[in-house]
Amino acid sequence: MSWLVSLLVLSALIFFHELGHYYLAKLNGVKVEVFSIGFGKTIYSFFAFGTEWKIAMIPLGGYVKMKGQNDADPSEMDYSKDSYNVKTPLQRISILLAGPFANFILAFVLFFIVALGSPKALLPYIGEIVNDSPAQQAGLVVGDKIIEINGVEVATWEEMAKKIQLKANKTLDFTIDRDGMLQHLSIIPSMRESVNEFNETIQKPMIGIAPLGDTIELDLSMGESLIYAYDKTVWASGLIFGGLQRLVSGAVPAKELGGIISIVKITSDASESGWMAVLFFAALISVNLGVLNLLPIPALDGGHIMFNLYELITKKAPSEKILINMTIAGWVILLGLMTLGIYNDINRLIN
Repeated sequence: MSWLVSLLVLSALIFFHELGHYYLAKLNGVKVEVFSIGFGKTIYSFFAFGTEWKIAMIPLGGYVKMKGQNDADPSEMDYSKDSYNVKTPLQRISILLAGPFANFILAFVLFFIVALGSPKALLPYIGEIVNDSPAQQAGLVVGDKIIEINGVEVATWEEMAKKIQLKANKTLDFTIDRDGMLQHLSIIPSMRESVNEFNETIQKPMIGIAPLGDTIELDLSMGESLIYAYDKTVWASGLIFGGLQRLVSGAVPAKELGGIISIVKITSDASESGWMAVLFFAALISVNLGVLNLLPIPALDGGHIMFNLYELITKKAPSEKILINMTIAGWVILLGLMTLGIYNDINRLIN
């Protein structure tokens, strides 16, 4: 059942991505011939609004086939008034951007729903203190609850950590609750080694404490929920962009690249933890789809945007030979990345 949920989630994310393309295409007067979820043999289809809507056998993506636009044959052109080819570069770019944009909007909405569902957050209770750390030297002990930093209340561990990381080598006034008694301690964060989400060793301001593990359900207002959704969407985007940057530079090894199996497994595991976890990971995957489709690889939205930017700047379209050669190269890169991701996924399952 959990695997079925993960496939339905993935299909829904793909649907919204393609719906973005579909809506902007129709808005710009472009005929959409096919709207497909999946590739390969058609399982189910119907015609509506001048478009064939279908579900295909291989649920590894989807596509919108516009009149005059064909990734399988980039030399295919149609100069009818409702063709993609006759639209200006800016109109075509708006159509191409609409898919990734829909994924970011969907992620925001999903994070907003999570926020309304009272997400859990770590409380600022101290569960561990590093030897010879600023926290130990200042007199903090296990079980202390941090109430305020420099007179500003902190409700969660994340809020506390953010305030500390902004004040390297500067004195902070901590108000703590120790067995029901309030105490004030001055602590100077120092630059210490830590490991980030990409498993890199970095230096950041720390006082040398770890959380106890107690959590609280956040009762967020409508405005706070919107801020939560915005912050999480920005955080997820930075996480994906940062991962791609490190993958290209070699800072993150290629074996860390995941594929469709990882996406399905993570969503499947999340479904066992409840619907809120599914929504959270669906939002992450939605951002992932949005970012990946912006990569300047021919056959992806980013590659087509690159061609249209070239035409916008030079006032002439790329030659047919360049389009064909770069599209073939793009498919080779894309299929290579997909194959590597699936290979890594299988290795993880075996090992």
